[in-house]
Amino acid sequence: MTLAWKDVRVEFRSREIVYTMCFFAAMVVLLFSFAFLRPSGEGQTNNVADLSPGFVWVAVLFAGTLGLSRAFDRERESGTMRGLLLAPIPRASIFLGKALAIFIMIFLVQIVVVPLVVLFFDAPLLEYPLVLVCTLLLGSAGFAIVGSVFAAMLLKTGSRDVLLPVVLYPILVPLFIAAIKSTTSMLEGGLADSWFWIRFLGVYDTIFTVAALWTFESLVIE
Repeated sequence: MTLAWKDVRVEFRSREIVYTMCFFAAMVVLLFSFAFLRPSGEGQTNNVADLSPGFVWVAVLFAGTLGLSRAFDRERESGTMRGLLLAPIPRASIFLGKALAIFIMIFLVQIVVVPLVVLFFDAPLLEYPLVLVCTLLLGSAGFAIVGSVFAAMLLKTGSRDVLLPVVLYPILVPLFIAAIKSTTSMLEGGLADSWFWIRFLGVYDTIFTVAALWTFESLVIE
């Protein structure tokens, strides 16, 4: 909690990562609105709102990746990662602190993205708030957990901005498929299907939390 609170305080003082992530996500949604919305009479379809789950999660994916690429920059530039590793604390607490801070940033991006998608595409995303919040929270948690491990692993790599999406996206595919399926089922009124995918997200987060706690120390040290 101390590490997470430190990162959040520094971020809200500097306003570097969160503002950039939110701006980037908003631009993605805006571009989608120009690409998919057309004036009536030009062949506009009535089911464009059905595509809104994809818009939400694609914007979150791109903005989250941008944030992850910067998540450990302060530790790299000032050399404080070595100090954290030498501190008399469990190495797992470093991972959990960074993951919690990244989770908060990603969830803030979602708070910006969802209203924009509702506004631009008239999507009924807020009709079932409990299902939506559970999906967003578990999706953000999975993204933060997996992303923190790989962002830390690539901390000293020169081409980390290029390598991070390459190694991260294949592992995140099940997470984003489940999140999109849950949101789509919610729009279609299939709450039973939504809760199935929410449970899938919970299992995914649990598995990768255990794997991350097990491998984080060796990955960072190497």
